[in-house]
Amino acid sequence: MVSCKTIIANLSEYLDGDASPEMLQKMERHLRGCRRCSAVYDSTRKMLMITGDERVFELPAGFSERLHRFLDETLSKA
Repeated sequence: MVSCKTIIANLSEYLDGDASPEMLQKMERHLRGCRRCSAVYDSTRKMLMITGDERVFELPAGFSERLHRFLDETLSKA
């Protein structure tokens, strides 16, 4: 089984479809059982969909700081 740190470190490859078949399987298994990593995955995937949208919009004040704090707290617990 892979750790939460491994999931976060390989999340970009997973989202891009570049993870090896073995890593893909391990990550999918982990994401099914770990609510914290599932939340990070879901949030990241949604953020990529939003930022890939051609429409321009402004993020709410303090969003970046809250996102970084959440990621720091999540990684420190893993």
